[in-house]
Amino acid sequence: MPTTLAQLAELIDGRLTGDGELPITGAATLDVVQPDQITLADHADRAAELVTSPAAAAIVSAEVEVHEKPTILVDDVHAAFAKVVAHFRPQRARKSIGISPQALIHPSALIAADVDVHPGASIGEDATIGAGSIIHAGARIMAGCRIGESVTVFPNAVLYEDTLVGDRAIIHAGAVLGAYGFGYKEIDGQHELSAQLGNVEIGADVEIGACTTVDRGTYGPTIVGDGSKIDDLVQIAHNCRIGKHNLICGQVGIAGSTTTGDYVVMAGQVGVRDHVHIGTRAVLCSKAGVPNNIAEGEMVLGQPATPIRQQKLQMAAIAKLPEMRKQFKAMQREIAKLQSQLGEVTETTDQAA
Repeated sequence: MPTTLAQLAELIDGRLTGDGELPITGAATLDVVQPDQITLADHADRAAELVTSPAAAAIVSAEVEVHEKPTILVDDVHAAFAKVVAHFRPQRARKSIGISPQALIHPSALIAADVDVHPGASIGEDATIGAGSIIHAGARIMAGCRIGESVTVFPNAVLYEDTLVGDRAIIHAGAVLGAYGFGYKEIDGQHELSAQLGNVEIGADVEIGACTTVDRGTYGPTIVGDGSKIDDLVQIAHNCRIGKHNLICGQVGIAGSTTTGDYVVMAGQVGVRDHVHIGTRAVLCSKAGVPNNIAEGEMVLGQPATPIRQQKLQMAAIAKLPEMRKQFKAMQREIAKLQSQLGEVTETTDQAA
């Protein structure tokens, strides 16, 4: 059913300008919005695009001035728009199923109240699942794992033996926690796997992205601190200790025994070598290759990663190389010309003498 613009303004506690009785049937971003839908504009440079869009109305910030369409002014555009999207497309409510008879659960496993275990999930010997947690179809919780309260483990995630997961963590599909670390010794000409006696410890409120891997420690734990958010397709190697509230983006690779402080940001495709420390609130820009320790609060870029100001100067210099090459060749020609003229003068002087 359509919702009037005035009703949406009331829903998000915004200030309405325009026809409050305008019917709205949905919400979409500017690139795909339809004529009967509401959109958002969070910056002044989106105003022109908004005016020419088919959107019926828009949720805007104070810096966006548009008189051609009805608007709802709010302080936080994205929070308000998310509420409107949820109004038109509410998320599916959790339907508790309890413990499915198609799940494989070891008799020694301890499963608290209000836990959902979906068909095809496997929970091993001496595992513990906290209250309110959801173990989706095909997930594998191996022996000795301890899962906190209100944890969600999505389909086909695998938690190796003795993995610990804190309260309210989210483990997305295909993630692997506790696989063997990539450590070998060469013995008699062959690569022999090193000790794999540690485990993985995931803190509270951590999110592990789809198909991300966190390897078990050699002797102790590989740790991901409370509140850290890890994107899809990330590799965290054995013995790493990731601090609290880190943000680690897609395709990052962190080699063994690396440590980070709190609130570190690693952008996409960052590579970090083994046995280095990344300081608190450091920012590693996209594709940075990190060979050494990074100081607290530092922002680095490039391969090898260096402070961003230094890297930008280098990039600017490289961009000028074609023009500098032309100038250099022109200077060579001028020098050759001067040398030729100097030779002629010298020859004339010798003949006169």
